[in-house]
Amino acid sequence: MATATPVKARGNSLVPTGTMKKTTERGTAPAPAACDNRPEVDLLLRKSKVVREGERALSIRAQEERGRAWADENGYRVRKVWKENLSAWSDVKRPKYDAAMDAVLNGEVTCLWVYALDRFSRKGAEAVVPILGKARVIFDYERLDSMDERDRRWIIDRAENAREYSQRLSHNVRSTKAKQRNEGRWLARAPFGLVADPATRKLSPDHTPYICLVKGKREITPWQVVVRIYNGIAEGISARALSRAFNAEGIVSATGKAWTGATIRAILVHPVYEGWLTLTNAGKVPAHYLNPDGERVRCVTDDVLPQMIPADLAARARRLVSGHQMFNTAEPQTGRRVHPLTGLLRCADCGHAMSYGGGSYECQYYSGGGACTRPASASRPPLERYIVEAWAARLHGADDDDELMIAVAERWQALTRPDETQEIRDARAELKAAQAKLDAFHADDAADFYTGRSARYRIPHKVAAEKRLDAAEARIRELTGDSRVDVSFVVNGHALKVWEDADPGMRQDLLALAIDRVTVTKSPKQGGKFDGDERVTIVWATPEGAEPDADEFEQAA
Repeated sequence: MATATPVKARGNSLVPTGTMKKTTERGTAPAPAACDNRPEVDLLLRKSKVVREGERALSIRAQEERGRAWADENGYRVRKVWKENLSAWSDVKRPKYDAAMDAVLNGEVTCLWVYALDRFSRKGAEAVVPILGKARVIFDYERLDSMDERDRRWIIDRAENAREYSQRLSHNVRSTKAKQRNEGRWLARAPFGLVADPATRKLSPDHTPYICLVKGKREITPWQVVVRIYNGIAEGISARALSRAFNAEGIVSATGKAWTGATIRAILVHPVYEGWLTLTNAGKVPAHYLNPDGERVRCVTDDVLPQMIPADLAARARRLVSGHQMFNTAEPQTGRRVHPLTGLLRCADCGHAMSYGGGSYECQYYSGGGACTRPASASRPPLERYIVEAWAARLHGADDDDELMIAVAERWQALTRPDETQEIRDARAELKAAQAKLDAFHADDAADFYTGRSARYRIPHKVAAEKRLDAAEARIRELTGDSRVDVSFVVNGHALKVWEDADPGMRQDLLALAIDRVTVTKSPKQGGKFDGDERVTIVWATPEGAEPDADEFEQAA
């Protein structure tokens, strides 16, 4: 039986019959008959994931049908079908394309069939020159054969035309998008809680009710959820606690799934909720879009801007969730009528609080049925007397520049001037966040993040980070430059007299000025005399933002 001879793409030949199709790992291919010794051809099929408006792209299935028809007409047997659903431009990795090219260049297969040159590659002549005269690649739509000398020029010209088309289209798309972004248009899908105007692509809060809460059966809007997130975090609620609350109430996230701490934080860090246009970098917090003048761009109209999240609320919530600012729920407060050591004592075995009851301070966890193996318990009078005396002695022996006295001054100011103290606390937290932002810039810069298209953002981001740090440092100087707090009433041996004259609520506040917590161990023997030196460890206060040293600040009284 004569061997079928490969025929040029323009030609025709008889179609061998008696074949069946079988499924292979990479596609479908006809199963050769027992005497089918026709040369083999691979099919390379590609369709972009994104089909641009007005572009008619042949489907993968339609390309395969045409490829099989060509093989039958020209006396070939399809060996493998390589399918791609991605771009053929830029630096996109194409493992199927590479494998198909290796197969035809290495002689594993006689021919490679491609529907059209722009389905093969849009990198121009550099993609087609390696195959000219070396391997047979059939470009069906253009009816060109890489092994035909007369087709060489046509193949190179058509490949360069495809490249120029992609270059021009890419340039036009980038220019159009840049113009739209400079106008503040949101080009992607609107983030959760916001809606985009179809005509202007400007964003505004989404007030459409989208779910009924399990508790109360009332409707809630996406924007109300966003506002609740910012307010809740700014008030000291953790992201996890807030997500648990949402899930318990039946509120679903933007994806229809349960809330997590990560989804809460993703909303918190997004500048769009303040009305800023952003660019999203993979794995990074969305960055502000900067126009050619290096200025941020609003993606909301002037009348909508007052409805967005205020900048100070957003900044406070982000500092809290990132750990740059702590929410002090144990801050001293006047007017409380509690036992002096309540809130300060901890059981050394389980770490839980100790509460007063029956004349003694006891491990609260053990009292409630918890499995504390060595629950601490101490009679109130000797324990209070020991701690108060240690407190007074520590204050009496402290120098003016002792970090304990700085902490005492800060806490006394918080007790007597809470509004002013909150301003200072916020300013210090902003200073910490600004420093972290500048450090992040330098880390990105060292990692060559600002290269290529991102190079134009390097200087604006550097300037913005430095300006933020300068402003934070200036605010700290403004608030604390001339501020002095007089705490002489508890030093120089006056602490015990102040304690005796104070009411129960103030006594707790006075101890909290200098003590963070007190750890108590279980008595070595039941009914034994209380030994404070052996059983009590006092952790002394440190200035806000300072890192306590275990050897210096956590010591036996």
